[in-house]
Amino acid sequence: MSIASAADVRSSPPPLPPPLPPPLPPWPPVGPPAGGGQARFSGDGGRFIGLLVRGSALMLVTFGFYRFWLMTDVRRHLWSAISIDGDALEYVGRGRELLIGFLFAMAILAPLFFLYFLAGIEAERYRAFASFPLYLALFFFGQFATYRARRYRLTRTIWRGVRFWMSGSGLAYALRSFGWSLLAYLTLGLANPWRVAALERYKMGHTYYGDLQGAFVGSAWRLFKAGILFWVILAVIGAAGVGGAVAIVAKASQAAHGAQNVGVAAVLTIWGALLAFGLTLAIVWPLYQAVEWRWWAAGVRFGAVEASSQLPGSKMLALYLKAFGWSVLIVFIAGMLIGLSAAAAVAVFPHGAAAQVKIASILAIALGYLVMLLAFGIVWRYYLQHQFLRLFFDGLTIRNLAATDGVSARGEAANAFGEGLLDGLDMGGF
Repeated sequence: MSIASAADVRSSPPPLPPPLPPPLPPWPPVGPPAGGGQARFSGDGGRFIGLLVRGSALMLVTFGFYRFWLMTDVRRHLWSAISIDGDALEYVGRGRELLIGFLFAMAILAPLFFLYFLAGIEAERYRAFASFPLYLALFFFGQFATYRARRYRLTRTIWRGVRFWMSGSGLAYALRSFGWSLLAYLTLGLANPWRVAALERYKMGHTYYGDLQGAFVGSAWRLFKAGILFWVILAVIGAAGVGGAVAIVAKASQAAHGAQNVGVAAVLTIWGALLAFGLTLAIVWPLYQAVEWRWWAAGVRFGAVEASSQLPGSKMLALYLKAFGWSVLIVFIAGMLIGLSAAAAVAVFPHGAAAQVKIASILAIALGYLVMLLAFGIVWRYYLQHQFLRLFFDGLTIRNLAATDGVSARGEAANAFGEGLLDGLDMGGF
């Protein structure tokens, strides 16, 4: 080997190591499917109760007029606690809008109630005759107001800078609701799934997120099959109670004696059946509500966006039982306080001051009744609004959320006339 070749060998680089194996593919992400998002509810329960207590106290001293601002604060709190794919909803309504809507609504409802009052003054038989058309009118107004109120709330709801909105006619919705409700009553509730599905199709078909149109594809037959067991349970209990009472009365008609005792037995049987029916309904209704909410969530569409819910029926039942338990406790405490107030009035005023004692007792009863109603409102709002939304949204999964990326803003803000009608009819929601 020459000196040059030896130098070339010494200066040549060492051989390269063998290439590394390609990296392993990453584990699939855990969570919602691709293009989807998880809904969350992050509301602070203590803060919500504080908001309700403060608002209820202000309602008491303002003779109820603060409720428009309380409703706005409640919605703002609840909306801001709901987040979808990390972005929270925003509620931009104002209490002043609700007040103005209420005043406009009362300008329409006041003449209706006044005519009914005049019919009652004219003759009691006219009052009875006027009751049926009044109830029909109130039901119709209520359904019209429900649609218009939903339109208002949607136009005050914003997500990712784009508002929701609605088209359609409140009158057309009220007519549909009236017809389907009549059919549901005539069939003892068996047609209710078709009523709910038809009304949801109309509402969601006229609901938009920007320029993305909504739809509802839930099957009424599927809801019927999911809820028929609950209907059968209630029907059996109701039929057993009525059948037992009829059998007792029929047996009494065959005997010449003991009619009074049999009549008492029939009344006790009916009351027992009503109690059993009420207790069963208190259990069945929350379970059915969970079924209906899961069905509704699976049927809602916004373009390609769809959802599924895992709302558990047992936890829904627990919410109702907690609300009911607190309500019973409130009634017990309110009764004790009213009794103590009446006793204090008797002790404070001298013997013979019957008028003062009567006035003080009436004031104590009225104040206790108002406080009890406000306490009911706090309990039911906390469990069936705040805690229900936590339960529902924490179990909600949304798919194909990327379809909302290119949405353009559309729609105009609606007035609060429908909200005012609902308030005037004592049918207001959150």
